[in-house]
Amino acid sequence: MLSRSCLGLLNLVSVDDYHALASRAPRLVNTAAGDLPELDIDGMENSGSDDAVAPAPLERRIVVANQLPIRAFREGKKWRFEWDRDSLVLQLKDGFPSDVEVLYVGSLKAEIEPCKQEEVAQLLLEKFRCVPTFIPSEVHNKFYHGFCKHYLWPLFHYMLPMSPSQGARFDREQWKAYVLANRIFADKVTEVINPDEDYVWIHDYHLMILPTFLRKRFHRVKLGFFLHNTFPSSEIYRTLPVREDILRAFLNCDLIGFHTFDYARHFLSCCSRMLGLDYESKRGYIGLDYYGRTVTVKILPAGIHMGLLESVLSLPQTALRVKELKEEYEGKIVILGVDDMDLFKGISLKFLALGKLLEVDESLRGRVVLVQILNAARSKGKDIQDVKNESEAIAREINEKYSQPGYQPIVYINGPISTQEKAAYYAVSECCVVNAVRDGMNLVPYEYTVCRQGSVALDKALGVEGEDKKAPKQSVIIVSEFIGCSPSLSGAIRVNPWNIDDVAEAMNSAVTMSEAEKHLRHEKHYKYISSHDVAYWARSFDQDLDRACREHYSKRYWGVGLGLGFRIVALDPTFRKLSVDHIASAYRDTHSRLILLDYDGTMMPQATINKTPSREVIAVLNYLCSDPENMVFIVSGRDKDCLGKWFSPCEKLGLSAEHGYFTRWSKDSPWETCGLATDFEWKMIAEPVMSLYTEATDGSFIEHKESAMVWHHQEADPYFGSCQAKELLDHLESVLANEPVVVIRGQHIVEVKPQVYLN
Repeated sequence: MLSRSCLGLLNLVSVDDYHALASRAPRLVNTAAGDLPELDIDGMENSGSDDAVAPAPLERRIVVANQLPIRAFREGKKWRFEWDRDSLVLQLKDGFPSDVEVLYVGSLKAEIEPCKQEEVAQLLLEKFRCVPTFIPSEVHNKFYHGFCKHYLWPLFHYMLPMSPSQGARFDREQWKAYVLANRIFADKVTEVINPDEDYVWIHDYHLMILPTFLRKRFHRVKLGFFLHNTFPSSEIYRTLPVREDILRAFLNCDLIGFHTFDYARHFLSCCSRMLGLDYESKRGYIGLDYYGRTVTVKILPAGIHMGLLESVLSLPQTALRVKELKEEYEGKIVILGVDDMDLFKGISLKFLALGKLLEVDESLRGRVVLVQILNAARSKGKDIQDVKNESEAIAREINEKYSQPGYQPIVYINGPISTQEKAAYYAVSECCVVNAVRDGMNLVPYEYTVCRQGSVALDKALGVEGEDKKAPKQSVIIVSEFIGCSPSLSGAIRVNPWNIDDVAEAMNSAVTMSEAEKHLRHEKHYKYISSHDVAYWARSFDQDLDRACREHYSKRYWGVGLGLGFRIVALDPTFRKLSVDHIASAYRDTHSRLILLDYDGTMMPQATINKTPSREVIAVLNYLCSDPENMVFIVSGRDKDCLGKWFSPCEKLGLSAEHGYFTRWSKDSPWETCGLATDFEWKMIAEPVMSLYTEATDGSFIEHKESAMVWHHQEADPYFGSCQAKELLDHLESVLANEPVVVIRGQHIVEVKPQVYLN
């Protein structure tokens, strides 16, 4: 049975939409795993009372990501599946209340034959509560390897495709595949969602336009999105040919999450520069007003799963491996790097920095070892192979130059390797280097810190068990300034990865640092990481999503726009559409009418350069004025000379210039002022100040009126113009404090006018 709030949608959706909604919702109500009963729609519609209500459904979260947290294995002709415990979208479940059901929607990391897809889908739903999206192979290649990995990924990491050899350029066919893939995801969510009850949490840049598809189908869907990637500055993002489609899709969410303030700031700047939207902060929350809805922006970096990592550290096999590595690197200082094989991870720059360190400090030769673990590349292509070849060549050169019997400065480990193996390397490393030139978050420093905290089993393997041998925990992190985890690691040594000398110096500081300082840095990091784990992150996002959606059923929604330009307009419940029939009837029955018309933005589009009224506008005005029962006025902020010239063909039209300071009842009437004569000597004070800001603000100008002065900045840079307007307002209020004027700030203007306007 549909809930009352769902039935309340009937006043805003069509009958067809209602049948579609009704047919979907009951599939979610109290179903056993894998049991999807059909619904008798006719029976439900004629059931009468709402008293006979089925058991209340579990509160539910639908987590949508490009890949399901599932590992797939082929065994003969059958498929076997298991949880991917390292998947962040699986780990975040720990942040939800215990009575919440979690449903996952996403793709598998394996290609399932079409004849097996239905069987696999049923199995995954029953055993894992997962709904797989089977994207055709050709579409998937263009969507993931094409648009996502070879276009969006470099662009979001600040690499513009200036030439065919430097990144892939925008390809319309790949964009169509991206749209199609997102629509397939939307179809799968639609199959299982109860839009009246469920919360949907979408993850990462692969699904950035999915919110538009869902919002178009379900106006009141409770929708959150978290971007795990970087969000570039507006100067980079604006090069995207489909930039507005993606921005509007973001804004179709209720809550948008970013790892850092920089990413959120870039997003907000894009909304301001490309869509003209301003944001404001209320009680610590950043909100964007978008067609009557408040879209909340959240800033919180993701964390790691403490319990999972600590359980790995407690395994006897891990302790054994740690002991082996400790013996292998006895007498050596181990510096560790763990990176994906990726263009932006700065692996070759890290190797060059080690080479520089060994070059300038001979005492460290034979002692310092950089162990570089390389995870498998997530995509394929020439760029990945070029990075691999360059890194291997630099490592080979340094090893040939500085190797000694029993010593090799760079140890290259090609992955993938197990979490247990990584934990062992973390535990024996004195320093961890994350040298990416750009990265969304990167949780390697978090994992390293927890592993250096150790466990009882590890302490025994490292020979520090027992109270008499217990030593303070120590760790040192060298982290790039350009990655998401950097702001949260206040005890790390921050470096510019492009500055080889700077990174080499940081490595030298790390290996020569005092034991006490290593301990203090470690304690600071461990305290933060252990209290801001993945459960904390998910719980905080979930609570904010609930808060952001609380007003869903206190407003009326109307869908506006076509295709990816779709958005909804939120209106007060008391809002009623203006009845043309009622207005027309009242107009006919009235014999004395005053018609007041605004000009800029009403009779003439705001963005029009030529503001002269068209022949059609003049004809309509003359038609209205020809009725002796009408009195028609144009009310505008423009000066009287301009309005008088423009509307000279309208003999019976009244004009109110400069917001009513000057009034003319018809073409033959004289201009009248609103009151007593005003002293305008204050203009001699205001004009030099405005001129100063005009000279300093490209795109701004001063409008001189008889009764006022206006400083315009709509053509200036949005951010700079807004800052200058605020400064100008303060400056004018200060110098004109003793003058009979008021200084006001409007949309892209700062205006000075006589106080008589307030009466």
